[in-house]
Amino acid sequence: MVGNIILYFVVALVMVIFSFMAVKTTKILRAATYLLFVLLGSAVFYFQLGYQFLGAVQVAVYAGGIMVLFVFAILLTNRPNDDEHPLRSHRRVLGMLASVAGAVLLLWSLFTMPMVEGEGVRSLSDALAAGPDITMKMIGQAFTGTEKYQYLLPFEAVSVLLLACIIGGVTVARKR
Repeated sequence: MVGNIILYFVVALVMVIFSFMAVKTTKILRAATYLLFVLLGSAVFYFQLGYQFLGAVQVAVYAGGIMVLFVFAILLTNRPNDDEHPLRSHRRVLGMLASVAGAVLLLWSLFTMPMVEGEGVRSLSDALAAGPDITMKMIGQAFTGTEKYQYLLPFEAVSVLLLACIIGGVTVARKR
């Protein structure tokens, strides 16, 4: 039990450090590598919670996604080893305010939006107060269902958007 707590805090600290490094680096390949470590850390959390399938999917899908990101980074940059000058922006404060506002909105919607209809659980905060009533089957049905408060359509829209981004990346890489 104490080992799990120590592992949690070590992995959480590693994830925070690598996510900060991924944002602050000017080299795209290093940023992708740091992102890989962050995603592997979230897989460790899944394994620690006992969700072996989700942990394996996290490693397989996102590690593969990072490999694709490596390929695009090599294709879309001229010389990845050149020293880049840091980007300077006069709108840094505006960007920070927008990201804080987005994070607050995301957290508010996460804790207030209904997740499960019926069974007395209305939102995530209600579910956390009620105890472990939400099962993996219920979460899977919420993500792949087509009824009210289920997310199949947004999931498919994001997948089409990602496909369009990949096609655009290949088109830009061929024109260079």
